[in-house]
Amino acid sequence: MVQCRGIRGATTVEANTAEAIVQATRELLLALVEANGVELDQIASIIFTTTRDLTATFPAVAARELGWIHVPLLCAHEMDVPGAPMGVVRVLMHVNTEKSPREIRHVYLRGARVLRPEFGQDLTVLTEDRRGMGGAEQ
Repeated sequence: MVQCRGIRGATTVEANTAEAIVQATRELLLALVEANGVELDQIASIIFTTTRDLTATFPAVAARELGWIHVPLLCAHEMDVPGAPMGVVRVLMHVNTEKSPREIRHVYLRGARVLRPEFGQDLTVLTEDRRGMGGAEQ
């Protein structure tokens, strides 16, 4: 039975520049869809949050640049908790899937691995055209 499931992920950004934010977010989005075998039509929506130090652009720009024009996207700032890591982009991707919660693979890259060590990934090479995810929607 198809149900809406949440897939979590996070990454860190090297600098507060539009290029760095978009590049890190793109890497994370592609890692999430690859790890979970997600097709574009399965994505119901995506919520992005950033720590307050990241202000150069919206992380959702990465999804739009991938051609995900019909996916509802929302950006917000994460809670400003003392001692929490800075330079972090977090994602909550809602997907329609037959997978159980135990089958979902959450992905934490770069310095964000400290947030959820059990889900930390070392994905250094990602292909933008995996299953058409890097191209424009039809």
